[in-house]
Amino acid sequence: MHTLLRNGPAGASATIVLAHGAGAGMDHPFLATVAESLGDAGYQVLRFEFPYQQAARQGPRRAPDRLPVLQAEMREVVRAHAGAAFVLAGKSLGGRVATTLADELGAVAAVVFGYPFHPPRQPTRLRTEHLRALRTPTLILQGERDPFGTRAEVAGYALAPAIEIEWLPDGDHSLQPRRRSGHTVEANLQAALRRTVGFLQQFTG
Repeated sequence: MHTLLRNGPAGASATIVLAHGAGAGMDHPFLATVAESLGDAGYQVLRFEFPYQQAARQGPRRAPDRLPVLQAEMREVVRAHAGAAFVLAGKSLGGRVATTLADELGAVAAVVFGYPFHPPRQPTRLRTEHLRALRTPTLILQGERDPFGTRAEVAGYALAPAIEIEWLPDGDHSLQPRRRSGHTVEANLQAALRRTVGFLQQFTG
């Protein structure tokens, strides 16, 4: 039995399955803002939690599950709740899982808020192998100075033509810019959400 948070109309043309990042659950304010905005745009948005985060609600904080466990949970949520037309989406870790499953599960599109291209300060430990052959139309919303993959670093990666990257000015992994940049996290997040809706409208009718 999955515990879900739902936003948007039940009869939407497409369902967005939205996964959390490594360090926060499905009710994190960033994810809540994303879900509410995409729900207001007419999509049904389903938030869920991976097993390690479910367990953390009953006890001490736990490290994320290994990728096969994360994938199995997302598969089950999709099969049980997503319907015929669905988008896989996520923040950081959740977005990584989404991109590994998008082709397999037949998602109409995938969206990632801050892809973890590599661990911070470990630029050679790339998590990009599957991104080279990804066929599902995918949008990555990335801060220009994200320590998990900066604009300069990502420019050198071999990524599939199906992947589009929207760079948010001076943003970090949560799209937060430095104060001196003149940008704000609110403006970056709203720009990311507008870009997401425009992107999804190409594939969801």
